Amino acid sequence: MNPTTLPAPTPLSLTTNDGYALTALRYRAVGDLRGHLIVAGATGTPQLFYKAFAEYASARGYTVLTLDYRGIGLSRPHSLRGFRMAYLDWARQDLAAAVDFMAQDDVPLFMVGHSFGGHAFGLLPNHDRVARFYTFATGAGWNGWMPLAERIKVWIMWNLVGPLIIRWKGYLAWSQLGMGEDLPLDVYREWKHWCRYPHYFFDDPAMPDLAERFGRVTTPIRAANALDDLWAPPASRDAFMAGYRGTDWQAIDIDPRRSGLGAIGHMGYFRRKAQPLWSDVLGWFAEHPAARAA
Repeated sequence: MNPTTLPAPTPLSLTTNDGYALTALRYRAVGDLRGHLIVAGATGTPQLFYKAFAEYASARGYTVLTLDYRGIGLSRPHSLRGFRMAYLDWARQDLAAAVDFMAQDDVPLFMVGHSFGGHAFGLLPNHDRVARFYTFATGAGWNGWMPLAERIKVWIMWNLVGPLIIRWKGYLAWSQLGMGEDLPLDVYREWKHWCRYPHYFFDDPAMPDLAERFGRVTTPIRAANALDDLWAPPASRDAFMAGYRGTDWQAIDIDPRRSGLGAIGHMGYFRRKAQPLWSDVLGWFAEHPAARAA
């Protein structure tokens, strides 16, 4: 279906349990309803980046919800200077509110993650309401998993460029570097801290409860990473996804040369040329017994 013929998404306001108002967009399912679907985006990536995927899924029978986490995109305050929040509240509060909103009937709820979205799923207090979870580009964040050249770039960002921008702006003004949305100060600090560890926040002695929390997840998961993803190569994915020890998650390695998709990197999973990947995702969701019944 041509995207121009699809109904426009409906803006929604979601209020989290701690009272923050988020802006989300809901894409209505076209034709027979197969399921509901939430897109759990990457750090510093506005929800409109996922519009093409949301339209693709809605045209195939899925009601799709995208959202901007607090401090980002359409959910950003007037100024990020002085704005305080916990990085993990993007999962524990914001994404949890989206799950509660979408899991309102007998239609199965699915979720697609991107990078941070794969971290967020295990943090959800209501992950059990999601029937299947498919994530792209989820990794441990440690630069030791990256190729040498990228490792050097990331070190410079964390230790030289980032601190200078923080002193200037009071938050990580990533847009000044053309790298995405500006990030609240607390997101920058916590992200930088956890990227010191090979297994991300699982190795942080101040977060001893996370291993048990992730171990309680039983939802079937597929985790796909491109071989040319410099930020989250398969080794980085495997280091993080090992935390989902309570479910039989499946790793998928994407070779851009053999797939014919061209370069994917860390962001190409959701560009229009990646539609064959989207077809695989929706095909797996459609195999769920409740989706077939719907």
